[in-house]
Amino acid sequence: MKRISVLIPVFNEIKTLKIIIEKVEQTNFCGLEKEIILIDDFSNDGSRELLKEYENKYKVFYHDQNMGKGAALRTGFEHMTGDITIIQDADLEYEPADYEALIKLILEDKADVVYGSRLSGARPSRAFLFTHLIGNKFLTLLTNILYNTTLSDMETCYKAFRTDFIKNIEIKSNRFDFEPEITAKVLKAGARFYELPISYYGRDYSEGKKITYKDGFSAIWALVKYRFMD
Repeated sequence: MKRISVLIPVFNEIKTLKIIIEKVEQTNFCGLEKEIILIDDFSNDGSRELLKEYENKYKVFYHDQNMGKGAALRTGFEHMTGDITIIQDADLEYEPADYEALIKLILEDKADVVYGSRLSGARPSRAFLFTHLIGNKFLTLLTNILYNTTLSDMETCYKAFRTDFIKNIEIKSNRFDFEPEITAKVLKAGARFYELPISYYGRDYSEGKKITYKDGFSAIWALVKYRFMD
């Protein structure tokens, strides 16, 4: 039976962590056997202690310093054994029920990489912060110009990969610049790349949103750098 690896990077998500793990546990994944990998990026709000409850069920790893989402996912990539890999943030912005459509394209051998787009307008979506929406659209436009593609949502969390494809791609970014780096490298590698609409329940900063305008500048640099230098 084919297996799916679900990578869940965690940093200070004590309010949502248990709920999202339960949602992932209850998701069917097209009947695939699940491998859940949880990576704590040096949380200090109790998330780290909560994860210890899952050590006998899942793969749980702990960073000894805060390094960022990209670094946490690198740790996950090192330990994934599934045929398909999907990324799941530890908040409640994304709905695991949307997995099935993304995974199906890979199972049918039509895609190597599938992104879940929050901006297609086809699924329920909580209103973005305006600054985040403009930033996302600009970064996606820059991606399309630099890499000659037609993405609608480069910064989405929901990214599904054929594992043997993604294992051949080296990721260097530590923080949120993981998103443009992985996108740049799968496009340059000639991936069969699809997007599908997903639901989105975005948070604001009072609810724990972490990405800032500084990450936007890092993303611009990453898109340019990986287009021409790596």
